[in-house]
Amino acid sequence: MANATTASPGAMIGPSAPTERIAPRRLIAFLIMVFGMFMAILDIQVVSASLSDIQAGLSASSSEVSWVQTAYLIAEVIAIPLSGFLSRALGTRLLFAISAAGFTVASFLCGFASTIEEMILWRAIQGFLGAGMIPTVFASAYTVFPRSKFHIVTPVIGLVATLAPTIGPTVGGFITDAMSWHWLFFINIIPGIIITVGVLALVDFDEPHFELLDHFDWWGLIFMAGFLGSLEYVLEEGPQYEWLQDTSVALFASVGAISAIAFFWRVLTARVPIVDLRAFTNRNFAIGCMLQFCIGIGLYGLTYVYPRYLAEVRGYSAMMIGETMFVSGITMFLMAPVVGRMLQRFDPRYIIMFGLVVFALGSYQMTWITRDFDFYELLVPQILRGIGMMCAMVPTNNIALGTLAPDRVKNASGLFNLMRNLGGALGLALINEVLNDRTDLHISRLQERVNWGNATAVETLNSFTQRLQGMGDAALMAMKQLSQIVHRQAVVMGYGDAFFMLTLFYVGLSLLVLLLNKPTAMTGGSGGH
Repeated sequence: MANATTASPGAMIGPSAPTERIAPRRLIAFLIMVFGMFMAILDIQVVSASLSDIQAGLSASSSEVSWVQTAYLIAEVIAIPLSGFLSRALGTRLLFAISAAGFTVASFLCGFASTIEEMILWRAIQGFLGAGMIPTVFASAYTVFPRSKFHIVTPVIGLVATLAPTIGPTVGGFITDAMSWHWLFFINIIPGIIITVGVLALVDFDEPHFELLDHFDWWGLIFMAGFLGSLEYVLEEGPQYEWLQDTSVALFASVGAISAIAFFWRVLTARVPIVDLRAFTNRNFAIGCMLQFCIGIGLYGLTYVYPRYLAEVRGYSAMMIGETMFVSGITMFLMAPVVGRMLQRFDPRYIIMFGLVVFALGSYQMTWITRDFDFYELLVPQILRGIGMMCAMVPTNNIALGTLAPDRVKNASGLFNLMRNLGGALGLALINEVLNDRTDLHISRLQERVNWGNATAVETLNSFTQRLQGMGDAALMAMKQLSQIVHRQAVVMGYGDAFFMLTLFYVGLSLLVLLLNKPTAMTGGSGGH
């Protein structure tokens, strides 16, 4: 590797880096890796708008087809923290190439799946292998490039981490409508091959240490898989099955609790632990992870809530949902260079605080949601969401990873990205719980109001009855129609409550940012404070 002594990660990350120039070869290699990370994160959500098509194509039940997404998420959550050890042992070049190649092959097999069991298996493998690309890109950004270039490099990975899940339903809906659901997976094949070859040819960021594989902690991997996999399952399935009242959820909760105890014991006692938790002793990293966890709640939570509202209340197709959701994606794309500039001029704590307040404002505007909210009513809240996410995400990345010693970044990157995914899983569980509970509450309250003593309700019922005369039991049909209106209104009120909960959460989180110490040497220019 050319200039190994002067261009090592350790040298380049310090304020006294010998060169401020980014070598074109490294920049191209990094951009290829970023595109691989984009594919891996995109595939979390790309099937969400097309699950009904996959269900019909594979003759699966609604409970079975949900595992097309759940299997990917569980496998990814297990693999992300594992990537820290593997990137040290195999090196960035080999690990990323294996991940990209494995992801591509699994995508090919997903496209040809003929049963739901095959699809779930290949999706799990796709998620497990593809996950290695995500933290590896984060680690490379903070070890390969000089600190003075962070304001250019880090908005790129922040953009990908927020944009990919946001436009997932858009891309999935477009591909399914234009071709078929099979192409959700086939479309990964050519880019996957190009990424694999490009990484093998261009990446020279570090050297592998194969001797570490002799100390691979298999017990640690088993305990970690039991802990994180069970946690993800409980958070995914718990809200719809009344949590511990369901046998399978209770079983996985027990397995997760036991595995968690065993995992932390193993990590703290093993000679070469599979995950090094010492990174949490760094104050900036620990607080950055907490912020990343909380940001994940909003990132994945709203990527779930908006499409669900548009499908459930508005009756939108996958393509229409995608077109509506694309506003946030465009906003994030346009905000990336703006955030880069802001990082050069302002304290990152204030940028994060600004982002969280803007995100909360966008959520607050949605607390007044009605069943008539359409593209233009959702326009400003989605723009605010895009601005808020980018302003909160990028400085948080810098606070968490930008000041760590180079030899700790690889492991820390896996833990940092895990926090975002776990935050998303918890956010989805909480939002589902709020939607279910508040909808039930509003239904009972509305039913108390809609009675024979309510003149408006009686007038509406009579109007429906007259309109349905001659079409069967007009009175019964009118009652059912009124009941549907009450239920739909309760659902919409439940969405308003969920948005209000997110508003309060992010306003509170923005105030906590004031407790942070000012990060030192976070942006380029001087290399100092």
